[in-house]
Amino acid sequence: MVSLIIEVSKYLLILLAAIYTMQSYVAFRKRGEAQEFLFLRQNVLMFAIHFVAFMVLYLQMEESQLLYFYGAQVIYLAATLVLFRNLYPRASKLIINNMCMLSSISFIMLTRLSLDQSIKQFKILAAATVIALFVPVIIRKMHILKKLTWAYVVLGIGMLGVVLVLAQTTGGAKLSISLGGFSFQPSEFVKIIFVFAVAGLLTAAKDFKHVVIATAVAAVHVLILVVSTDLGSALIFFVTYLIMLYVSTRKLWYLGAGAGAGSVAAVAAYFLFGHVKTRVAVWRDPFASYEGGGYQIAQSLFAIGAGGWFGTGLFQGSPESIPIVEQDFMFAAVTEELGGIFSLCLILICMSCFIMIVNIAMRLTDEYYRLVALGLGCMYAVQVFLTIGGAMKFIPMTGVTLPLVSYGGSSVVSTMVMFAIIQGLYILREDEEDRFEEDQEGYYDGYYEDGYYQDYPPEGYEDEYYGGPYDPYKRQ
Repeated sequence: MVSLIIEVSKYLLILLAAIYTMQSYVAFRKRGEAQEFLFLRQNVLMFAIHFVAFMVLYLQMEESQLLYFYGAQVIYLAATLVLFRNLYPRASKLIINNMCMLSSISFIMLTRLSLDQSIKQFKILAAATVIALFVPVIIRKMHILKKLTWAYVVLGIGMLGVVLVLAQTTGGAKLSISLGGFSFQPSEFVKIIFVFAVAGLLTAAKDFKHVVIATAVAAVHVLILVVSTDLGSALIFFVTYLIMLYVSTRKLWYLGAGAGAGSVAAVAAYFLFGHVKTRVAVWRDPFASYEGGGYQIAQSLFAIGAGGWFGTGLFQGSPESIPIVEQDFMFAAVTEELGGIFSLCLILICMSCFIMIVNIAMRLTDEYYRLVALGLGCMYAVQVFLTIGGAMKFIPMTGVTLPLVSYGGSSVVSTMVMFAIIQGLYILREDEEDRFEEDQEGYYDGYYEDGYYQDYPPEGYEDEYYGGPYDPYKRQ
């Protein structure tokens, strides 16, 4: 009977995930009550996926602790949805839903791999959510954030410098710092600081000199990460800056020059760092060094192949055979046990988040906030691409996590704060639209005289909106 439930649940999870994902894209063309009803359907689908998966986990693990843990997760997910929607009724509900959906997938897979790690991740996520609840109002009210550009620069470079000097080398890279019994990865938080710094520098970049200054600041960040051999983060910073630079200046040759410089730097890194050379060799042929560096990616490919389109089912695969699977290779674990279709849905959910962020960025009239939104969206999208691409052997492994899905305290906190900042910017966009509509009230639309439309009012017309004689230049 248990085997039958596991087999049926496998297809049910895929069906529910596919419907949820479809709703994420239908939401872009829905408005008003229809859109609200769609978001509620997404919530029902998310809780259904969560329930079915944990039912299977309980049948396999048979631990009473799992029931309490499941209940705590349901309370957390419901509270997150209710609090964000009530505290910020104008926030993007699609991003809130996707944020909770990705978190629920993380709970499912981490519990499958390690209950202790899942509980730890749950506690960190709950604390991060409390922090995130305060971020949108800070973004909306504290306009002084736009004036702290050089403070961001100093803070970001300083934090990366501390990592370079004090961090211990793990997996060939200097990543984490231990403080008071807690270990955290500063580069995850510098991502956000970096975007604010670059947005400020590029907003003020009125000539080539200012572009050079902004590029030099970005280069210092990237070079410190390269020296720390945190090449995954260095690549994320570099690509994000390049896109922000192009959007800010609209000059294609900047993009081409940056891509060329990046290519030269990549070749130099290959010859300078043995760690990079090993990863490239493993990427080219992981089975040639199966007993050594290629074992991790080879096991990932085996897992993805074993899962096929429909997966083996929870606890029917062996994702634990992949080293550090809960961090670097969570995508492979999802594909093996939940299936390739479910993994495609996961990718599309992440993509819908990025599309929504870009949509927010493009509709903001303030250039600074537009660049911040775009930069954060690029940070998120590039990290998702690097993680999934590395697990599939599409690109060399970079050692970055899948946001909100992989295990990692610093990554979870920074991603939650990043999404909260996006929510704050979304609310700012709504405020801008309200102000625009208010400005249009009382606007003189012209009149007809002798059968002809007149753009300007008759002589002596008093404009009620401005409380005085009509002046067309006040409208501009």
